[in-house]
Amino acid sequence: MAIVTIRGTLGSGAPEIGKQIAERLHFDYVDREIIADVAKRNKWSEESTAAKEMPPGTLGGRIAEALAHTYPIGDGFGGAYLPTWEIPLDNTLYLVGLESVIKELAQKQAIVIRGRGSQFILKDFLGALHVLVVAPLLLRVKRIMESSKVEESEARKMAQLFDSSRRVFTKRFFHGTLEDPINYDLVINTEHLTFENATNIITTALPSKDISSVNNKR
Repeated sequence: MAIVTIRGTLGSGAPEIGKQIAERLHFDYVDREIIADVAKRNKWSEESTAAKEMPPGTLGGRIAEALAHTYPIGDGFGGAYLPTWEIPLDNTLYLVGLESVIKELAQKQAIVIRGRGSQFILKDFLGALHVLVVAPLLLRVKRIMESSKVEESEARKMAQLFDSSRRVFTKRFFHGTLEDPINYDLVINTEHLTFENATNIITTALPSKDISSVNNKR
């Protein structure tokens, strides 16, 4: 099964590139916000409303099914979609639930998964290509200013909060370092590469990872 996990610093272009990959390869695209939407709709929906809106086989249906099969995390499915800095430090079930959701999604259909420790959870998953997207801070701040319509000082704060929270998340749950290249198959710097160029590199590399994974298992 072809899988791409993509992680990146804020303003690096990781979500944009991830969505382009999914669109080009006709894969599903999943990030925290999508899981959050499904989890909330399941939790607060009445009767079978959520089931009707997210039938089996659709992305929403697959996420709902994965959530239903995992352990309760905190308040309902809260841990699966809380912002990193809001995850309770003592929530010991968080990682169990997160791994269950990510692995179940990866087993059923080709997919692009952004963040949430997926590069660690699926590190031994055959055919999974793990990508880290980076860019210099000044460029990232500029992109954040443009996309979020904020001043430079606010953009810097946003970048710092995002990056530091992801580092804490990675260290807490996976005992790893977010930017360590050993955790990835590709590290792409978007300073001089367009998002489309980056997408081309990743989609070209994906079949090679699938072949090498099979050969290495022999």
